Amino acid sequence: MPRIALYMQDKHPIRYELEIARYAEERGFSEIWQADTRLARDCVVMMSAFLTQTRRLRFGSGILPIWSRNPAVIAATWSTMWELGGKVDGRGRLMLGLGAWWEPIAGRVGIERRKPLKAMREHVEALRKLFTMEEVTYLGEFVHLDRIKLDVAFGDTSPRDIPIYIGATGDQMLEMTGEIADGAVLNYCVPPEYNDKAMELLDKGARRAGRRVEDLDRPQLVVCAVDNDRKKAIEAAKVLLTQYLAQQPHIAKASGVSEDIVKKVQSVLGWPATKEQVHQAMQYVPDEFVLKISATGTPAEARAKVEEYIKRGCTCPILYPMADPYLMIDTFAQV
Repeated sequence: MPRIALYMQDKHPIRYELEIARYAEERGFSEIWQADTRLARDCVVMMSAFLTQTRRLRFGSGILPIWSRNPAVIAATWSTMWELGGKVDGRGRLMLGLGAWWEPIAGRVGIERRKPLKAMREHVEALRKLFTMEEVTYLGEFVHLDRIKLDVAFGDTSPRDIPIYIGATGDQMLEMTGEIADGAVLNYCVPPEYNDKAMELLDKGARRAGRRVEDLDRPQLVVCAVDNDRKKAIEAAKVLLTQYLAQQPHIAKASGVSEDIVKKVQSVLGWPATKEQVHQAMQYVPDEFVLKISATGTPAEARAKVEEYIKRGCTCPILYPMADPYLMIDTFAQV
């Protein structure tokens, strides 16, 4: 298992997560992906903090909504973090993961997610040009740049080697990702066999650009609950999976869970969901379902499940620790 990554969201106190990041680096993890899809923690703040606390780890946004920042601002922000992180083995420590966001959060903050495929394409194309550090004019339907460049007057003005990833779940977004992005951040809460179709769609898009799916990086979020007590591991994972089944219908659809279960969970959970609602709704989520769509159980069981995702095309598991983070890191340690 040459690469292994950690996923940070908002489950743990920030200073505790900084400790986890340092420990993951010591144990041979290659990267950390920081969430930004909820109104919880800002990925830029967290990634900057991680960069100052580590020496080798690479960091990516998992996933930054394209609607939340102007592409020129995104480029300037990532350029700043690129400078902050320096280089390891001749390359920068930053990755940019972009996504199309989800409902109900987008609508509740006044964002109309119109033509997400076109909007995503324009953002990727414009950002790629901006990272060259050359002047850019881009007049699209969603992105408007008029003779703009990253105005670095006193720092490093060399091109930013920041690969662009798309957090893709749906068929059309996966196909376009294969065509235009450096990589795909594959979603979690899906069974390993979901990857079979995802690889086909990525390859279909990649071939339009004269390449193949093997030319793309394909890290994948994986909910991971490791405990020597299997029952405790399942309960830890079920807290998150219950919440996502209710709030993110695209993930529920991709997971293959029955519509009946989703409706029962949604009848209990609101948004934002309270802890009480989540625990009340957990009764409707079968243990078998948890084991199907996450790496949950004893250390040996978790490792075996992650291997299934790798065999089906994942190039770097991004593990979201739902139980003891230190036990999970030790379970997948590379040194």
